[in-house]
Amino acid sequence: MPIKVIPTALPDVKIIEPKVFEDARGYFFESFNARDFAAQTGVCSEFVQDNQSRSAKGVVRGLHYQIEHAQGKLMRVVQGEVFDVAVDLRRNSPTFGKWVGVLLSAANHRQLWIPPGFAHGFVTVSASAEMLYKTTDYWFPEHERTLLWNDPAIGIEWPDAGEPILAPKDAAGKLLAEAQTYE
Repeated sequence: MPIKVIPTALPDVKIIEPKVFEDARGYFFESFNARDFAAQTGVCSEFVQDNQSRSAKGVVRGLHYQIEHAQGKLMRVVQGEVFDVAVDLRRNSPTFGKWVGVLLSAANHRQLWIPPGFAHGFVTVSASAEMLYKTTDYWFPEHERTLLWNDPAIGIEWPDAGEPILAPKDAAGKLLAEAQTYE
């Protein structure tokens, strides 16, 4: 799995850029190899669940996290483009409450590693987008929490994708000052 690991402003969040082999027939790349991923990123995680989502332009999903059974996520886009965001919710971290955002697209093949202890969300900036992602723990709805996507204390600079389209749980997310966070 030849990859390039690109650091972000949040040291534990990493952009993974795979080596794409392209010719007149199309392209091929290895999207995940546990041995090489661990060796090149320093992240030794067992993934237990794969998820897929499809969203229309302007859909904002998140910012989601599980207060128990925290999930690490390896995100990628297989159709379209999203602005993907991670927010550090570890109170003892020097980057607590800080965020990083990355454009992920089917064209750039980039992936984003978001470790446990972070909230995650995205907005679809293309007409539609499909995401595939791996998680390090299972989904437990009773432990799911939502951080308000546009909390001014966090100050995420979302790209303009039109009027945000939100699920009721995302519209009712908690402000960072009120949210449950990690030690």
